[in-house]
Amino acid sequence: MTNQFTDGENMYEVGEVVLYGANGVCEITEITTKKIGKVSVEYYVLKPVCSESSTLFVPTHNEQLVSKMRDVLSSDEIKSILSQKTDNEIWIDNKSERCEKFKEIIAGGDCKKLVELIRRMHFHSKLQLKKGRRLHMSDERFLKEAEKMVCDEVSVVLHIDRGEVLPLVLAG
Repeated sequence: MTNQFTDGENMYEVGEVVLYGANGVCEITEITTKKIGKVSVEYYVLKPVCSESSTLFVPTHNEQLVSKMRDVLSSDEIKSILSQKTDNEIWIDNKSERCEKFKEIIAGGDCKKLVELIRRMHFHSKLQLKKGRRLHMSDERFLKEAEKMVCDEVSVVLHIDRGEVLPLVLAG
């Protein structure tokens, strides 16, 4: 499914499972209309699968927000991504450039890029530990966010426990 808008029709349907940016894997539980003042706005109602307590409302005609939604990958697509090797040596030394790149990767929600990011960060973290250092705090936050997104999607699609995902990601 593409992120193209059709003539007023919803591109997603109730019951579909999507990845919604950093919120992770969500099920579309309903499509509803809410009146705000005199304006009626149609929303996708998303329930994150790993957080029963939260509910997200995404206006169906807000192209910027809907573009953060995408179908979860197939089992074959995920297995293909996990089997690919990553060049862990690539690291951006400039902190502000690195932060911008990491933000871009996380905002994009591309599983392949997220897996590469996680692998590179774990590799860099090991190098830092050998020097008696840790990852920068902002890098750790990006890593946790990337891990959450990947672990949610892989665990849902492959029907495995979230705890089993990271070892699979790092094995590549």
